[in-house]
Amino acid sequence: MSDARLSVFKTYKLYVGGKFPRSESGRVYEVTDSKGRWLANAPQSSRKDARDAVVAARKAFGGWSGATAYNRGQVLYRVAEMLEGRREQFTREVAEAEGLSKGRAAAQVDAAIDRWVWYAGWTDKIAQLVGGGNPVAGPYFNLSSPEPTGVVTVLAPQESSFLGLVSVLAPVIATGNTAVVVASERAPLPALSLGEVLATSDVPGGVVNVLSGRTAEIAAPLAAHQDVNAIDLAGADEELAKELEIAAADNLKRVLRPQPVDDWSADPGTDRLTPFLETKTVWHPTGSLGAGGSSY
Repeated sequence: MSDARLSVFKTYKLYVGGKFPRSESGRVYEVTDSKGRWLANAPQSSRKDARDAVVAARKAFGGWSGATAYNRGQVLYRVAEMLEGRREQFTREVAEAEGLSKGRAAAQVDAAIDRWVWYAGWTDKIAQLVGGGNPVAGPYFNLSSPEPTGVVTVLAPQESSFLGLVSVLAPVIATGNTAVVVASERAPLPALSLGEVLATSDVPGGVVNVLSGRTAEIAAPLAAHQDVNAIDLAGADEELAKELEIAAADNLKRVLRPQPVDDWSADPGTDRLTPFLETKTVWHPTGSLGAGGSSY
């Protein structure tokens, strides 16, 4: 009996609504490593795939935004747990995608896992940072509290296939939004594998939807989509960002323009937690106490 065996090549699929469909168009495109060697065929998403992802994200929004912030933190921490168990796989995929040594790729993966833990810790604390009581003239309580914007399109950074992706995705869902992610066009495989982790990490189906393909082709219908509330243009170049910003203005989407990032592993702070939050302010009259007219 021969010991030789055929390798089982992985079939990468989209992640939409908690399921793993192939592209509606049936198209794929070749993904190569930094030296031009073939790695896999990735699904090339169509406009229909983009619309399906928005439908799934909208359907999931009510349950995810309505969950307690503490519960969302637990779910994000679970993602980190699952990634820790698949660290070797992601190290290999990141090394191949970005042309890094195994050591440098492992450092990127470790930083991405730590980033999930970082944002898991912020889910029930961000309201204290950006909300609170407002001093007003008059017998009123005036309280402001943050609420999620809704469905957010995230164009993942092109040059950082995993750490950059996690750095822009995690804060969007940590604050109660749902996401449609457009993976790095050149290096989509770590993002597609992340979908497999999310599916087994207690993240409800539809909260995160991952598309791969030509960034400009997928992003155009998402920027113009009337049921997308915001868009992060991290993975767009200057020309594409301008086109998408114009399209997004039609329904007054929130737009986060591309910002230069020298090192994705640097302390992220809270800057990416606040762009996709709305502020709800409630006025309530104070009650009168006693005949003296004092109030609380």
